[in-house]
Amino acid sequence: MNIPKDLRYTKSHEWIRQNPDSTAAIGLTDYAQDALGDLVFVNLPEAGDELTAGEAFADVESVKAVSDVYSPVDGKVLTVNETLLDAPEAINSAPYEAWLVTAGEITGTEELLTPDEYEAFLKTLDE
Repeated sequence: MNIPKDLRYTKSHEWIRQNPDSTAAIGLTDYAQDALGDLVFVNLPEAGDELTAGEAFADVESVKAVSDVYSPVDGKVLTVNETLLDAPEAINSAPYEAWLVTAGEITGTEELLTPDEYEAFLKTLDE
């Protein structure tokens, strides 16, 4: 399982890459894309939409089911990755490059997991 050390994580399997300019990219983890299977559709929010930590802001559809994507932080959507609308499978092939949205005005990062904490959490799921 690929868990990059420069990201933070949630127990609902989203990642966040915080940038020096106080913005961040948000996406789905390798674990999430593997569990979901082949993604065939992505429903993304619009720029300007508010993000609330722990609440759904997007959904992804796989050949198995439709699943919500939860925001890891409070903030505002700055941009959406429109490439994914035509190529949702990019999340399967490169989950840490295929960000869903970028966000600004970020708060609520206290609950995010470090890479080591996320890896330990994943081990509890395999038991």
